[in-house]
Amino acid sequence: MPTGAPTGGLVLRRAIREQRGRVIAASLLGMTHQGCEALVPVVIGVVIDSAVATGSSASLLRWLLVLAVLFLVLSTCYRTSARITEGTGELAAHRLRMELAARVLDPRGGADANRLPGALTSIATNDARRVGSVATVLSYGVSAVAALVISAVALLRISVPLGLLVLLGIPPLLWLGHRISRPLERRSETEQERAAHASGIAADLVAGLRVLKGMGAESAAVARYRTTSRDSLAAALRAARSRAGHEGAILALTGVFIAVIGLVGAYLAMDGSISVGDLVAAVGLAQFLLGPFQLLTYVNAELAQGRASARRIADVLASPVTVEGGDAVPAAPAAGRLTLRGVSLGALRDVDLDLPAGSLTGVVTADPAAAADLLLCLARERDPDRGTVALDGVALATLDPDALRRTVLVAHHDADLFETTLLENVRAGADDDPAAVDRALRASAADDVAQLLPDGGNTLLAERGRSLSGGQRQRVALARALAADRPVLVLHDPTTAVDTVTESRIASRLRELRRDRTTVLVTTSPALLAVTDRVVVLDDGAVRADGHHDELLAADAAYRATVLA
Repeated sequence: MPTGAPTGGLVLRRAIREQRGRVIAASLLGMTHQGCEALVPVVIGVVIDSAVATGSSASLLRWLLVLAVLFLVLSTCYRTSARITEGTGELAAHRLRMELAARVLDPRGGADANRLPGALTSIATNDARRVGSVATVLSYGVSAVAALVISAVALLRISVPLGLLVLLGIPPLLWLGHRISRPLERRSETEQERAAHASGIAADLVAGLRVLKGMGAESAAVARYRTTSRDSLAAALRAARSRAGHEGAILALTGVFIAVIGLVGAYLAMDGSISVGDLVAAVGLAQFLLGPFQLLTYVNAELAQGRASARRIADVLASPVTVEGGDAVPAAPAAGRLTLRGVSLGALRDVDLDLPAGSLTGVVTADPAAAADLLLCLARERDPDRGTVALDGVALATLDPDALRRTVLVAHHDADLFETTLLENVRAGADDDPAAVDRALRASAADDVAQLLPDGGNTLLAERGRSLSGGQRQRVALARALAADRPVLVLHDPTTAVDTVTESRIASRLRELRRDRTTVLVTTSPALLAVTDRVVVLDDGAVRADGHHDELLAADAAYRATVLA
């Protein structure tokens, strides 16, 4: 973990500190509520001694009025405190979700490394909620402790032995409760990890459902998820057993403690050391003490689970970045000249490449890994192991990643659509320029897609655009990339699911729309390559050939086999 990175304890403390005003207000109200509840049996004992035993109606009415005031205050404080505490938990969880989202969306990357999307979703929802619950239950714990103290003071006034019994017995009980919660904390962390993994597997299966059906791999996918789900269920059951054992042990301890208080009170009453009213008050306080102890049991369990979730959140927030952030920004306006010198990363081997400003260049490779690594370098999602990539003579490693991506847009082949209207998907990349959106829709032939939908461009798309065909999704994704109108645009196989007639139309319109703007097409599509100024061929991760599409088709058998396959 990087130096200075957040830990689970720091995440918890920060969540509480940010809500301290609300926590303090809820705690004060909760303490008042619990204090009033503790006073109820005391007042009832006074009623018995001063009114019932003496037959005084005036005293009875007076103390009944006191009881009514107590109930009014405690009910008002309870309602207000409950509203504040629930809001506190929701606000704390919301702040954590925002912090997690900011980390996941950090241009430097790294948060999603070795984590499935479903696992990140689980952390941002379930774990954030559990940490938020810590801010909620903190005021409960303060209120419960206040109730114990008030009860002990009341018992001291009734009888010193009873008061000392409570005061001396509470600390060991609290310590035992903390020790008993340790297994629950460990098992809760395991449960959340397994649940997050199962959620990630399920999200992946849903996303690739069509592919799985096409391959006939449904049974293997179901078996994989069944195994993962069973592991998650086993972890959840172990955590549930641990929680049940934790609560049962705490209740047993508190039950014995309260029984001892009752027995001591009964003995003192029989001995004449306390009155009947005092005995009633002592027994009532002993029964009342069960509530604060149960509340502390609940708080202890929530703290244990919150600590486990806080560690998982801290792991995401402390994830090392994939690329370091530079301080420089691209020139405005950027010319768009890209150069690669001796670039090696993954499948790439010492790639030297010049992409002049305003050029339309095709890059062909039969190795998908080489194409993917090239895109990672150009988008600066990864820095090369060796060599440099430069924009207008400035190394990408010295540029701020966010500023770079406002100049260079890399549109991956598997880009997803958002669950909103077709037009909103396209506008996501545009700077409030309706004309740019219209041009992008036409160039990508996505305007034809809009015409086929019930509400045209205002038709709501399903999650990831699944209500569209594969070719329609690609056209809308291409329109979004074109509408952004970046100085440098890198497209990876943007038309693999589009019919040949439409693809040819897109190719000619794409060239016209991107005239004098640097464009790189990483593809094997003959229609797209035919409109490029030049084509660079990568073989075994290195540049093997460079020329015009027609020339390469005529002279290069390997190129011909790759492009016309």
